[in-house]
Amino acid sequence: MEFRDYYSVLGVPRDATAENIKRAKRKLARKYHPDVSKEPDADRRMREINEAYEVLGDTEKRTAYDRLGQRYHAGQEFTPPPEWNSGFDSGRAGNFSETDFSDFFESLFGSARRGPAGGRRNDAVRGEDRHARIEIDLEDAFHGATRQISLQAPEVDQNGRLQVRERTLEVTIPRGIRAGQQIRLTGQGGAGQSGAPAGDIYLEVQFRPHRLYRVDSRDLYLTLPIAPWEAALGAQVRVPTPDGPVDLRIPPNSKSGRKLRLKARGIPGKPSGDLIVILGIELPEANTEKSRELYQSMAREMPFNPRAHLGV
Repeated sequence: MEFRDYYSVLGVPRDATAENIKRAKRKLARKYHPDVSKEPDADRRMREINEAYEVLGDTEKRTAYDRLGQRYHAGQEFTPPPEWNSGFDSGRAGNFSETDFSDFFESLFGSARRGPAGGRRNDAVRGEDRHARIEIDLEDAFHGATRQISLQAPEVDQNGRLQVRERTLEVTIPRGIRAGQQIRLTGQGGAGQSGAPAGDIYLEVQFRPHRLYRVDSRDLYLTLPIAPWEAALGAQVRVPTPDGPVDLRIPPNSKSGRKLRLKARGIPGKPSGDLIVILGIELPEANTEKSRELYQSMAREMPFNPRAHLGV
């Protein structure tokens, strides 16, 4: 699949104003519209013109296309990059059929049909929903929080030129939210047409890496270092949790890697997750004469071959 240069299709420069783009489309439509044109390839050219205007005549699609176009040129072999996510909905409007748009367009915008070329000018069309990711601290999921985020939103200035404006939004993070869930910001998406309401913004939640815990759905995993004698004899030790430290009983003869479960100490919910404690036995260093004597005494008094199960 080849990359399409929509600016070349309409014959406008990359910094063309919205009015210049509209004027170029109208001029080309008078020449190539199949109802009036005598050009042999009028039908194909008109489809290309409509597709180009579908993108360049829509502020948000044009912004997304321009960012992608910084890395590609017309005719270059193209596949959407792995990080590509246009966030456009797949609703259809207007009189366009499944075949009116190229595979290139579909690969970028799915079946989006809400731009100026895809719907009738006077139709009231709800604005596009937008999608983004937000990183939060694990503690926010335990207590809830209010955070401010900055998002870039395309808009047309008073001179008709496309620009990107940074918006600051206040986001309420509910207690108990999990990674992968979405926070909806009603009415903060793309502007509607002909008085229709704006779309929404959906923020997909991700947790920042935590120095202590690994998150799996609502469960948390914590590797807990313990001394050899605590593992062998059993002990009661203090364990950190996001809600504060608690006491944990370590059974005698526990091995490294053993998992102990603290019920309902994970991310809150109905039901709440658990905190899975993974034991990790830490050996004191034999860096003093006394410590070396103790290890030598253990070797004499406690015959033990950790490789016996290997048959050696």
